[in-house]
Amino acid sequence: MNRVARRVRDKGLLRLIGRYLRAGVVVKGRLTRTARGVSQGGPLSPLLSNILLDDFDKELERRKHRFARYADDGIILVKSQRAGVRVMAGITRYLQKLKVKVNTDKSKVVRVQESSFLGFTFKGKKPVATIKAVMTFKHRLKRLAGRSWGISMQDRYRRVHGYVTGWMNYFGIGMRYTDAVEPDHWLRRRTRMCYLKQWGRARKRIGELIRLGAPKHQAILTGLSRKGYWHLAKTYATNCGLSKEYLQNQGLVSLRTLWIGIHYPA
Repeated sequence: MNRVARRVRDKGLLRLIGRYLRAGVVVKGRLTRTARGVSQGGPLSPLLSNILLDDFDKELERRKHRFARYADDGIILVKSQRAGVRVMAGITRYLQKLKVKVNTDKSKVVRVQESSFLGFTFKGKKPVATIKAVMTFKHRLKRLAGRSWGISMQDRYRRVHGYVTGWMNYFGIGMRYTDAVEPDHWLRRRTRMCYLKQWGRARKRIGELIRLGAPKHQAILTGLSRKGYWHLAKTYATNCGLSKEYLQNQGLVSLRTLWIGIHYPA
């Protein structure tokens, strides 16, 4: 608040910010008092972090370091391991003067290829999504495309579209073409599996596959099969009936199409 008051002279606005900071947060249904810090995810959090860490940016510029910072997450680039250790020690001392606590578990001196910044690491000059970010994406997508989730297919399409589009808009710039195609195939197979699960009995399954254009003999073989949904989702009849074009017309998002739009927008 002292740093905000250096630039803001309006006492009413300062009072409002102070009340916001002391308003408390709801934890497990109960209002908890906030004696320090800013509530995570609040609209004031990134603004106040930039005000507080503006001196930090100026100090890094004065030392002529190459760096990037987003809110409280930052990366500083130096030429050697020895320089990295020295800079980290000096910067830690400086941040302590600002009364900022350094997360020692996440702060480390590593090669660029082993670093992680905002969900990205680097291979040569190209940013790529970290393994943790990709695993989180697959886990969430698996849950959204789960066959035991009792929601309509249109609702499922809507939820998957929102999540996949947001993820690709952020991480798509750091993905290779093959990295987008593989989960695209997997998502279509998961979606076909959901249809088979919803159709239930063999008679219904056979009738729907034939109605969607699958050969009658192949539809009967798939409908009468006792194999699991995941296996049946890749049969000839299922791929003919629930074709790629049909799923896209129904609203299934395509990672491949999103990737092309990001890397080749023209």
